[in-house]
Amino acid sequence: MSQHDQAAFAARIRNPLAEPLLPGVSGERMAVYEELFFNNLDGFITSGFPVFCRILGEPRRRRLVRAFLREQRSATPYFLQIGEAFVDWLQGGGGAEPGDPPFVAELAHYERVELALDIATDALPLQGWSPLAWPLVYAWPVQRLSADYRPTEPPAEPTCLLAWRDREERVRFQQLSPFAYHLALRLQAGQPHLEAQLDLAEVSGLAADKHYFAHARALLDDWQRQDICFPPAT
Repeated sequence: MSQHDQAAFAARIRNPLAEPLLPGVSGERMAVYEELFFNNLDGFITSGFPVFCRILGEPRRRRLVRAFLREQRSATPYFLQIGEAFVDWLQGGGGAEPGDPPFVAELAHYERVELALDIATDALPLQGWSPLAWPLVYAWPVQRLSADYRPTEPPAEPTCLLAWRDREERVRFQQLSPFAYHLALRLQAGQPHLEAQLDLAEVSGLAADKHYFAHARALLDDWQRQDICFPPAT
């Protein structure tokens, strides 16, 4: 098959309603390839984004997957990175239709995090913030969304979460207070513990007293127990 024919073959698979058949290839034969490619992608999206797909419903999901197959030009050869490309496409407005829930892109991102952490190749450090611990912030309460809970307006306060993989290879999530989220961001960026606490107290307008440091210490101890952050060597 020539390069031109390969491009025409791929174009037909991506968009069978608009692209012509290759000369000498029957519609029935081509339909086998079209269905195979679509079903593989649809199955991956359905399994990788279960809440997202339940909220959308099957007809809308299939239209969205069809639009993704037609419009997105992924450069990765790795099947497990399709989810990342799908999220990027959604965040750029790909496949949007009137009536879609306003939180779909954030929900897809949240659901993608679990697989991304599961396949990440980083190791737990001996000290400092784990590269397998990701502070996340969303306008929508993504961890609560479901087919029965579909808010139309975001809450007044953002949803701060922490996703991480522990030494038992479990991917876990917890909701963070704004204070904990901003402390996590500073530690993730490599700021020393004491400096991060002092700077955060200043920008937050909090008194850096014994109660403040006791609260921060309890948070850091909890993060250490959960394989999120490890104290520097003394």
